[in-house]
Amino acid sequence: MPTARTSRFPRLAPWLALPLLALAFLAAVWLSGLFLRGARLDLTQHRLYTLSDGTVRILGKLQRPVKLTLFYSERAAAGQPQFRVYAQRVRELLEEVASKSKGRLTLAFVDPEPFTDAEDTAAGKGLRAIPLPNGEGSLYFGMVGSNGKGGESVMPFIEPAKEAFLEYDIAKLVSTLGQEHKPVLAILSDLPTGPSLDPLSGQPTPGWMIDRQLRQFFDVRRLQGNPRSIGDDIDLLMVVHPRAPTPDTEYAIDQYVLRGGHLLVFVDPDAESDPKGNQLDPAAFDASRSSDLPILFKAWGLAYAPDRVVLDAQNALQAQPDPSEPPQRQLAILGLHAADLNQHDVLTADLESLNLSSAGSLGLAPQSPLKFEALVQSSRNAMLVDVVKVREAGSDPAILSDGFHADTRDPYTLAARLTGRLKSAFPDRAGPRHLAASVKPANIVVVADTDLLSDRLWVDKQNFLGQEVANPFANNADFVYNAVDNLVGNDDLIAVRTRPTSSRPFERIEVVRHAAEQQYESREKALQRQLEQVEDKLSTLQPVGPNGETPKLSPAQQKQVQAYQVQRARARRDLRAVQRGLNADIQEIGNRIKAIDILAVPVLVALLALVIGWRRRMLRADAQQ
Repeated sequence: MPTARTSRFPRLAPWLALPLLALAFLAAVWLSGLFLRGARLDLTQHRLYTLSDGTVRILGKLQRPVKLTLFYSERAAAGQPQFRVYAQRVRELLEEVASKSKGRLTLAFVDPEPFTDAEDTAAGKGLRAIPLPNGEGSLYFGMVGSNGKGGESVMPFIEPAKEAFLEYDIAKLVSTLGQEHKPVLAILSDLPTGPSLDPLSGQPTPGWMIDRQLRQFFDVRRLQGNPRSIGDDIDLLMVVHPRAPTPDTEYAIDQYVLRGGHLLVFVDPDAESDPKGNQLDPAAFDASRSSDLPILFKAWGLAYAPDRVVLDAQNALQAQPDPSEPPQRQLAILGLHAADLNQHDVLTADLESLNLSSAGSLGLAPQSPLKFEALVQSSRNAMLVDVVKVREAGSDPAILSDGFHADTRDPYTLAARLTGRLKSAFPDRAGPRHLAASVKPANIVVVADTDLLSDRLWVDKQNFLGQEVANPFANNADFVYNAVDNLVGNDDLIAVRTRPTSSRPFERIEVVRHAAEQQYESREKALQRQLEQVEDKLSTLQPVGPNGETPKLSPAQQKQVQAYQVQRARARRDLRAVQRGLNADIQEIGNRIKAIDILAVPVLVALLALVIGWRRRMLRADAQQ
């Protein structure tokens, strides 16, 4: 016979189990916080919350502490879901960056509410206040970085449309602040790439988008005219469209390269962005728009014809010179893809598209002392033509298609890297600082096109809440930034991959939506045309005078008007029915997807529970037997 103590134990067991489970849960939470602090598991498709190796290396090389302050108007953005979601994304990425910095980078988050010191600080740092619609106030969404020694860098506004470049922009800002000084980039350009005055309006222009980005992260110095020397403190010399360089200027470039300086050159057989090519001025249009470094290229053994343009039938893009005519393929405007880009060079390995226009061809002479590595190439279905023919095709692209035939088995090289030891292109010159040969192997990148730098070939600029927003559609800017970063010795930034966006569209729904739209499109257009015809007939029968009066109609005309009004009502009714049918189909698709999302997990859990229950029951039955 059981004792009272043992008989009461089964009754007390449930009451003891609950406190024990609670204690076990608290212990597990405490232990996980102690031993798993900082541990993260990124299960997103594109590893959105995992930093690129380049970013991690940049954080590990920080020479001084960096502080990032995110200014975000949280209260003002309460009614703006697109900003709320993206702000959370930015904050999470910043926290991940800080966690990988081993204490070298600290974060601060500030809400600059109106009429506060925080708002004054944000405005004083140069952040942009974006006016919200419907008079709901202004929104700050920018970042300020500082390194504690006077160095400061600002992102005036963090654009949600540029989410793919978010990690790169943050890594670039951190890299700049972590250095003792910004790299010095000298630009010698015969094109208006930088800030200038618009000759028509007289208003200042901020310059091309690529130039604006370079100014944020480099100490940019603009060389004017034909310089006779290049300073030793310049980390990279960027020469853009040297239209008619003097021998003294080419000698200055020659000596800079021989001293170990890095060089990035953009030449062009037909620079369409050259102001001298303004078609409103016939005299200017007749002037040469080609550029060259004839003395240096000859000494380096670089083959380049400044009067020949590459046509590419496989990669040609469409152009529309006349808005009233349909677009046509323009064989001189090239849209290149990953297959046309060198996947083994850090400059082009991760790029997907590159747009060029009236580009030239580069090659290497047999006697050249340099190693020639093609970076960007045309397809094999290409040929060279005289630049005059390309200019004639400006109003009629079909001119280039007439008589086109591929004239080579190999692709034409449009951009290349040159490396190796050089001798001076000016052996007859002398002086106390004259160098006859390079002190170390040269590293030169030459691009036979300047139009790829212009905004029209790679970026779409739109107005968003009173501010200009840039949406890239090609990797032209990435190519230039990669070249600059590589030549100044910062390969880590190139390794920071272009991040995919965190938005996850329902691709299947979009496909079905597109199919449904096509199904209803023809019927909708027919009804729309019918409605427009009826409206035109009614307006003819019922013209409205200058004072709003309508003429008196005969009985026959009135009967005709009534018939047209019936037709109009029927057409509008049918058109609404078509639109309702389209919306109903799309809504049905959404409902099916929602039903699957809502019911799938509970059904799977229930099935799993039934399987486990059935399995346990079978095990108990086996044990009893």
